[in-house]
Amino acid sequence: MKIQTQVLVIGGGLTGAGALRDLAMRGIDAVLVERRDLNAGASGANHGLLHSGGRYAVNDPESAAECVRENAILKRIASGCIEDCGGLFIGLPGDPDSFAADFLASAERIGLAATVMDPKDALESEPLINPHLTAAIRVPDASINPFMATVANLEAAQQLGGQVFFETQVISMEREGGRIVRIEAIQQRTGKVLEIEADQVLSAAGPWVDQIGALAGVDIPVAYSKGSLLITNSRLTDGVINRLRPPSDGDIVVPGETVTITGTTSIRVTNLDHLTTSSAEVDLLVESASALIPRLIDTRFIRVYAGVRPLVLQKDGADDRKLKRTFSVFDHEDDGLGNLATVTGGKLTTYRLMAEKAVDLVSERLGVSVQCTSAEVPLPGSEQDHSLDVADRLQGLRTPPPGGEVLCECEMIGRRQVETVVDQLTLEQHPVTPNAIRLRSRLGMGSCQGGFCGFRTIGMLYENGVVSGRRGNEMLIEFLEKRWHGIKPVLWGDQLVQEQLLEAIYCGTLNIDGAL
Repeated sequence: MKIQTQVLVIGGGLTGAGALRDLAMRGIDAVLVERRDLNAGASGANHGLLHSGGRYAVNDPESAAECVRENAILKRIASGCIEDCGGLFIGLPGDPDSFAADFLASAERIGLAATVMDPKDALESEPLINPHLTAAIRVPDASINPFMATVANLEAAQQLGGQVFFETQVISMEREGGRIVRIEAIQQRTGKVLEIEADQVLSAAGPWVDQIGALAGVDIPVAYSKGSLLITNSRLTDGVINRLRPPSDGDIVVPGETVTITGTTSIRVTNLDHLTTSSAEVDLLVESASALIPRLIDTRFIRVYAGVRPLVLQKDGADDRKLKRTFSVFDHEDDGLGNLATVTGGKLTTYRLMAEKAVDLVSERLGVSVQCTSAEVPLPGSEQDHSLDVADRLQGLRTPPPGGEVLCECEMIGRRQVETVVDQLTLEQHPVTPNAIRLRSRLGMGSCQGGFCGFRTIGMLYENGVVSGRRGNEMLIEFLEKRWHGIKPVLWGDQLVQEQLLEAIYCGTLNIDGAL
């Protein structure tokens, strides 16, 4: 199958999706390919924190200033993906006394709205924070659903003619002179090879940008820093809680709709496709985060996950915490290539800006003078200042069955919502699997981690004729095994009891392992 396009975007995370939208808004014909599913890298393995800029205000003011500006933009154009919950930086006994003054001075320089609070008022607003706090500063942090944001960007791009191919891996690039003239990508489900000819190639492959660069014969200096995070079974705070000190391990707690996410670590890795989190990391995160929220020491954790930050490498061997969080756009002119661009680094909060700068370069090469308008036009689902509100899901469940049938109590996901996702996947010729549904709806992301909603969803797929034979059983086992990978490191207390219950249901009653 041959595809001709003006621009090929490689990478289906938030930056790649944002770039596809930006290209489409400028009237540029573009195709996006992603070797797995949406948000398979850093875009799907983060805090879900919409940075105010506070975390980097002192040590990395350039990145912080970018976050300040993009925070305000995204709250306008992506409000449907964002809960504008606010955040606190709190100082604890033993934290450096001078950091609060440095923080406030830096905030003023970069335009970050930071307000000093009386510790008593802070404790009243967030009753579960450490009662021994010595200082508190309020900032405009927020919580963002990165999966919704990616889906919205892709939807906007597709409405304007952009094309998306998931489970499609770039396997080769052919160069002639100073240009890439042909790209081959294999569709992993069918084995079919796509032969793509593009005037420009934009790599937004996150931690894998060096692998894409290598296919084109170029070297991209990136450090890979793994960050592990923990999820609790309930929401413990109204807003984001940060430690008022230089960035370190386990110093952020973020409300993620119905749960709480805490982390993170920073460990240099080389294996990007098989990330693991050690028990030592889990212990470190629980201990460090419980200094912020003492309740965390006794809270049930339901999952561990890890992502990789692609950090632009400035000095080999430097502490990853000291590497800048700003982004880079490589034009590869020094590599002898005039039609390859790479965008990497940055933060989830700055994805739109990253996409804009990369598309500016590509547009200039194509001779397209249309200016970027992605900061002005709301994303689908964010029109009329609609905001992310978990209570909205309850409204969708106030419908008689089967439409109002609840498939996932943990995340309040109903049958109608899942059927809408299935219809869209089918329309896009995307494989319908529980994991694909999860990424687009949050089904399976709550306390039971797919234990109860998994078999209900498979049952619905059988009823609707989407699957037949043993395919549904195979998909269910695959889904549960992926969930198990993240559950295993936190098997103690109530979470262990939960897993014993699910084992009894699936193995003892449903005989899923065929041992009975």
